[in-house]
Amino acid sequence: MRILITGITGMVGSHLAEYVLAHHPEVEVHGMVRWRSPRDNIRAIQDRVRLHEAELRDLSSLVRVLDTVKPERIFHLAAQSYVSASYTAPADTLHTNVIGTTNLLDAIRLTKIDPRVHICSSSEVYGQVREDEVPIRESNEFRPASPYAVSKCGEDMIALQYFLSYGIETIRTRMFTHTGPRRGDVFAESAFAKQIAEVEAGLRPNPIKVGNLNSVRTFADVGDAVRAYWLLLEHCTPGEVYNIGGERTMTVGEMLDVLIGMAGCRIQYEVDPALVRPSDVTLQIPDTSKFRAATGWAPTIPLETTLRDLLNYQRGRIREYRALAA
Repeated sequence: MRILITGITGMVGSHLAEYVLAHHPEVEVHGMVRWRSPRDNIRAIQDRVRLHEAELRDLSSLVRVLDTVKPERIFHLAAQSYVSASYTAPADTLHTNVIGTTNLLDAIRLTKIDPRVHICSSSEVYGQVREDEVPIRESNEFRPASPYAVSKCGEDMIALQYFLSYGIETIRTRMFTHTGPRRGDVFAESAFAKQIAEVEAGLRPNPIKVGNLNSVRTFADVGDAVRAYWLLLEHCTPGEVYNIGGERTMTVGEMLDVLIGMAGCRIQYEVDPALVRPSDVTLQIPDTSKFRAATGWAPTIPLETTLRDLLNYQRGRIREYRALAA
């Protein structure tokens, strides 16, 4: 079997590639990269995957890659995924996520290949839900609260349209918060871990800077997420959409307390108004029963393990930087 992972150099893409190589060694793993994509996340596996340069906003490059690889499964993970950045670059976010996904699906149509395609939407499409709508089901209405969320609504719906119009076997996921090593520094838990590691190393003083700590999130480990994505294309129904998320629900502030409890020194924090979004989504608790019934999946990695791994990853980055600077 040949698979193609768009966004293979990102957090989830790199973990997915590692998962497939470890658990399905018979699978041929291809990854789509841009010429400027950092390769740090795939350094350990780069000689075991086949990389192809392409750009989501360039249809011809996608046609070339698909015609070369002819993948039987595509995991479409490439995106502009930073909510905060979508406020400063809304048009770029929409172009990358909506037009980029449309180009990918159109390239599948034009090359006449017949892969099963995972389209990675987001729980952000639900926006600010009411308390009586929790846990959130797939049938909940869209109330996008950021340009990023709007772009994921578009990506979600264009995937459905290409299934209905052209029979392309798209399966959509709306993944709730998931994290682990390699998580971008702009996300709350990764930003917290990075700052804690810097305080421990004497690279910055207390207090660390935080945003809104009252939002409620359900956290999952990236390892559980990529295992779910593999099962998705094994067992789920084309044209359908599935919520996926962890079991541990808490406020962002409670998650921060867990991280602080792992610190090797005293950590203080203060709210930085610059880190508070113009509009926020404060209640994200999923109903994942549809996906679990289809796949038998359940998360297995405790949040404490996830956060410890994330903190150790940030500590390791500091050690690596100091070794290079020595």
